[in-house]
Amino acid sequence: MAELHVVGQILGGIGFPSQNLFCKWGAVAGRSWELLEGIDSGQTQTDLADDGEPVVWAHPLDLHYACRGLAGWPKLYFQVWSQDVHGRTDICGYGFCHVPTAPGQYELECPTWIPEGTVGERIAAFFLGGNPRLKYEEVVYTPGDRFRLNTVASGLVQLQVGIVVKDFERNHVRFG
Repeated sequence: MAELHVVGQILGGIGFPSQNLFCKWGAVAGRSWELLEGIDSGQTQTDLADDGEPVVWAHPLDLHYACRGLAGWPKLYFQVWSQDVHGRTDICGYGFCHVPTAPGQYELECPTWIPEGTVGERIAAFFLGGNPRLKYEEVVYTPGDRFRLNTVASGLVQLQVGIVVKDFERNHVRFG
């Protein structure tokens, strides 16, 4: 079987309304993909950045897949959370990006968004905190009803990944 290695790190985030952030992340792939080694979800530490500076997570990614077909190429998805001085957490952004499909080293920026919510939810969030959240978080990375969501842009998750492939040529897959 062909193999895919994704090695890198979640560098950090920039452009979020809060500067005290952490990130929950995960990797998903189709049914023809099998995770051989690595952990396909996790959470970074919280970083408090100065105003205007990016938060730094430097969280490692190391995934090793085997595949029987190209359908369902792996994706990375993210939830960025803020933490206030009382330890309360609130969602700041959802996002996903596809793992690059050609071997090499990549610097990626994954745009994030939050649900806009109703007028009442926005007023409550302004005065009390608590941005609207998704009921089903799978909508972030699966096609379907995502187009029906009203969203507001949030910040960017910055990534650095290296892609290594093995035996794709033997299985008649050519890059470039």
